[in-house]
Amino acid sequence: MLALTPEFSHASIIVIGDIMLDRYWSGQAARISPEAPVPVVRIKTIEDRIGGAGNVALNIARLGGKVTLLGVIGNDADGHSVKALLEAEGVTCDFVVEPTVRSICKLRVMAQHQQLIRLDFEESTLNFDRQALQEKLALHLSEHEVIVFSDYGKGTLSEVSSYISTAKQAGLKVLVDPKGTDYLRYSEADIITPNLAEFQAVVGACETEQQLLDKGRELLAQRQIATLLLTRGEAGMTLIQANKALSLPAQAKDVFDVTGAGDTVIAVMALGVALDIPLPEAMYLANLAGGIVVGKLGTATVSMQELIRAMHGDRDALYGIVTEDELARLIAAAKAHGERIIMTNGCFDLLHAGHVSYLQQAKTLGDRLIVAVNSDASVKQLKGDTRPINGLHERMTVLAALACVDWVVAFSEETPERLYCRMLPDVIVKGGDYLPEQVAGGDCVLKAGGEIKILQFVEGHSTTSMINALTNPKTRGES
Repeated sequence: MLALTPEFSHASIIVIGDIMLDRYWSGQAARISPEAPVPVVRIKTIEDRIGGAGNVALNIARLGGKVTLLGVIGNDADGHSVKALLEAEGVTCDFVVEPTVRSICKLRVMAQHQQLIRLDFEESTLNFDRQALQEKLALHLSEHEVIVFSDYGKGTLSEVSSYISTAKQAGLKVLVDPKGTDYLRYSEADIITPNLAEFQAVVGACETEQQLLDKGRELLAQRQIATLLLTRGEAGMTLIQANKALSLPAQAKDVFDVTGAGDTVIAVMALGVALDIPLPEAMYLANLAGGIVVGKLGTATVSMQELIRAMHGDRDALYGIVTEDELARLIAAAKAHGERIIMTNGCFDLLHAGHVSYLQQAKTLGDRLIVAVNSDASVKQLKGDTRPINGLHERMTVLAALACVDWVVAFSEETPERLYCRMLPDVIVKGGDYLPEQVAGGDCVLKAGGEIKILQFVEGHSTTSMINALTNPKTRGES
């Protein structure tokens, strides 16, 4: 669905909503208290994480986006911790700080990776200067393309309809993670992202898929909302619009903890919207990201490396045979995310176990393995008129199917020197008895700070011996 990892650094997003500190006390519970029938937990670690709207902002920042977070905290230790943690991750914080408000903190006591109890420290009613929050919002609108309203029902977004109107007038795209059953307050949003339970609390139970779609479209029409992204747990996600719908299966292999998964989903959707990525493709990325975080304990985020690895799993859509220009963009994006690029080349006329072993060794040297393949004409120049046995497309298709190979590209010259000098991988890998100075294109790569690695082929495997075995029965079974 996507050929390139999006450049999330070009996205600029406001997040506004309920800000929380998620605190984890973790240890071992090996006995029951003599005072009451409760476990005794010997605390070993104390960890503070960001929850609520802050977790949405943190997900955006960790994926490389520019994000400004607005909300309310108290002038207390928990509020100061929230601000320090966020700013250390590159989030711009512009909070309304209320001396009379207690910052929201949720304390979870964990034993053997299981939550024993949660203690919530928060005001029953959040009293703060709403005019100050409105002014902060107005101040930042011109600097951003997208705004996310992260509503946890704590009171920060009690006037959300006014904020949405202000944002729409300024030309921003509006995404809402809703709370409660009054969706009239979210009217005119571009995208809302309820989970299935939240959705059915508003529209009623949906017995069939068609009923779900019909009720979703009815809700969109009633509230003048453009798009509904419905997160459905093990059933995946469904994107509903007035005239079309799309569902994707869940990506999680193991569900460990769903805490904060909705934050990750809306964060990735917002990044996609900010970059004008088509909604089905943004949904695809959000689905991958959601599948990653539910495999983690507690409130969590997704890194760019994790998202790239998840994308790698969908090889048909995202990896495989590419053009030279596509490869140049892919390498630039991969290097921007700190990935190490390995590149090798060859004819690969009849792929054999020696080739596979060699390519697997090459992949261990970095994050991405690119295989450059000689065109049919250049193989003929190198090997003679009877070669290649297999045409270029067939050879590239087989290579692209290998798990260790990320991208396959063709070149028409006798050597890949021009290609290497254009792509400038971090490492050129060659097999056999080459000396580094004999590797075509090696000079360019070395001057750019790269390396050349020589790997030994597996003995007893060669395309020539395979061809001889096929054409001369007497040689079959040898080597």
